[in-house]
Amino acid sequence: MGEFEKALDKYAKYVIQQARTNLTKGYPPYGTKNASTNLYNSLSYYVDDGTVFFEMLDYAPFVDEGVRGKNPKGLPKSSKWYGKQKAPFSDYKFGTKSGAKGGLTRGLDKWIIRKGIAPRDKEGKFMSRKTLKYLMARSIYLSGIRPTYFFSKPFERGWIKYSDEMVLGFMDDNLNIEE
Repeated sequence: MGEFEKALDKYAKYVIQQARTNLTKGYPPYGTKNASTNLYNSLSYYVDDGTVFFEMLDYAPFVDEGVRGKNPKGLPKSSKWYGKQKAPFSDYKFGTKSGAKGGLTRGLDKWIIRKGIAPRDKEGKFMSRKTLKYLMARSIYLSGIRPTYFFSKPFERGWIKYSDEMVLGFMDDNLNIEE
């Protein structure tokens, strides 16, 4: 492994380590994005022929960049997110009919169970998990998912941190500079 690939390897290790930290610590007051640890465990990389390849679960870009809601004004006016997009600049959006039907509700069901959430109404009475899933799915569908930049920020910071080392490594490997 040449000096350039060693620098790429250091850069990639940094990005993965920081991305995992971001998933675990979360972003106050929004909390962690590591409920199942599946995304955390899926983060990996490899260096091949002078290129870094990062691998992660398919839904990682949605967690990183967020998802625009279909129509935040479709929520009740008393709702916290009425008229507010959680990810107004995201390339991803709900309402394209490209996702699996019922996929959001199935994911919420597992998340509610994992978090041990006991659904209650305004008076404090228990309500069905089915009702809670519907209300949460509607809110997420209409107002979106807030971006975390758990991967994007370390990717950019790592580039700044290791770019000089990568350039010097490339020059060392390819230009045979004599001192």
